[in-house]
Amino acid sequence: MGCVLTPRRFVSKLTISGDRTFSFAYKGEVVALDPSSAMKVIGDSSQGKPTEIDAQKADAAKSNAERPDATSPEDADAKNREITAALSKEAGYKSVVYRGKGKFDVDYAISGSVSHSFLLTFNADAQAVLPFVMVEVRLGGAARVRAPGFSGDKDSGGAISGLGGMGGGASEASKYLDGAFVLDTDAEIVSQNNEDGVKTVGKRKQIAWRVTSLTKDAPMAVLRLKN
Repeated sequence: MGCVLTPRRFVSKLTISGDRTFSFAYKGEVVALDPSSAMKVIGDSSQGKPTEIDAQKADAAKSNAERPDATSPEDADAKNREITAALSKEAGYKSVVYRGKGKFDVDYAISGSVSHSFLLTFNADAQAVLPFVMVEVRLGGAARVRAPGFSGDKDSGGAISGLGGMGGGASEASKYLDGAFVLDTDAEIVSQNNEDGVKTVGKRKQIAWRVTSLTKDAPMAVLRLKN
């Protein structure tokens, strides 16, 4: 895998109707993390200063930089520009802008039918995965929606859980996680994990999650769709 793009500051909405039509939108920042690196130091875009890290992390970063296969900042920037070009060619990406230091501004929107399980979103040309939202279709019309990317805990169900050697970089990226995710549906909501519950908006229902670095449980809901 080339890299993982993880959310940073964003607004996102998933609309799923009982007739199985859906639409998904994400607008905001994402950060590129390299699976081969033990740690990434992600700068605070609001301050323009690198994140302060303790001596242990600094030593790990130094050791990583001294490896023969370590990626230089110039190589990383070149790779990220290639990712930008690849994503820009894919349907759904209305805009992709690389801001430097591993940060991208993304405006993404797609729609379709929930006929099978799927992951939003992946790009083979860029060798980049953005595992923000997953919809798992079950027998009997049930569909489980999970948003593993929208969690501050990357080691327990977060966007990059299961990808070894990325804990440090994930932790740094998660420090600036700040977003909002809304699930909109007219289907029956079997279960959900938002303590604020479900709100009725006209003939539809909405669940709104606030996502920060302190968010431990990724958004989750189970819907009952038409067969």
